[in-house]
Amino acid sequence: MSVSRHPVALSIERQVGKSTRLLATVMALPLIDGIFPALVLAGALTYPFGIIETGLLVFGGSATVAVILAEMDGSPRDIVPSILLLGLVLVPVAALEAALAPTIESMLDMPTFQRFAGLVIVAVAAKTASARVGEYLPRPAVIIGLGLVASFQPGALDVAVTTDPVLIAKAAATAGVGVAFALGVALAGPQLRGAVDIDRFRFGSSVALGMLALSVLQLMPTEAPVALGVLVVTAVFSFDPDGSPMAAEEHDADDDAAAESDSADEAVPEPDPTPASGSGVPAVADGGDEPDGDAYRYPSSEDSRLPWL
Repeated sequence: MSVSRHPVALSIERQVGKSTRLLATVMALPLIDGIFPALVLAGALTYPFGIIETGLLVFGGSATVAVILAEMDGSPRDIVPSILLLGLVLVPVAALEAALAPTIESMLDMPTFQRFAGLVIVAVAAKTASARVGEYLPRPAVIIGLGLVASFQPGALDVAVTTDPVLIAKAAATAGVGVAFALGVALAGPQLRGAVDIDRFRFGSSVALGMLALSVLQLMPTEAPVALGVLVVTAVFSFDPDGSPMAAEEHDADDDAAAESDSADEAVPEPDPTPASGSGVPAVADGGDEPDGDAYRYPSSEDSRLPWL
């Protein structure tokens, strides 16, 4: 990518290309890989601020920020319609997957599946933080598939489709939060480009995903929105008002001038170290008539120690 080599977005870019298709794939990946249904089944939307945390970290997140700011070079007027069109697809699909969640839940041992749901968030956080670590981790869909196999209960199979309108509304709102976040980044894109350290935001988002995983696993002894707080602090520390695109261009121009200066210095020939005479003794500059000028000349007395020894 042109500005930030985001591991997740970069791997998707190699498969689908750049710009709008890349953004659509990044934001729809939680629905495709099964991350969002797993979080719905694990009860991530039942926690306080769970809708906001899941929407910002799963549908939004650092990959969405990296794609909008690094790859989509158009004006907000060009980018916003694409995001709105994408939202018309994401919100209904998220609601549909949430509608099927109660039926799937009746077939699973939820405590077991909840552990795999937390594990998949940890894997996504690791992939976000480091591309090298992500190479050794399985895909989220593989982890979720193993969780379905490990928690499957054939005796509790209920073929009747049951829906929870409240859960469906929460799922749609979660996807809407992600779309609204992408719209906000796109509208503020001219001010954010060059002023946001995308790599710093990426690392902070991975930490926030880790906090969300602890909440899903019920390992955090508080229901406070810790993941949301980490994400807010990350956004504050990633923003540099002085890092405008113009300042970045001036910095690049200064670097180029410095590189040319260094090249010119390297082109200056070095003094010839060849001795002035064939005796093998290095030549020493004459100090003239000044008393201190003979400090590095040959000593006057034969028993004096040579200065180069």
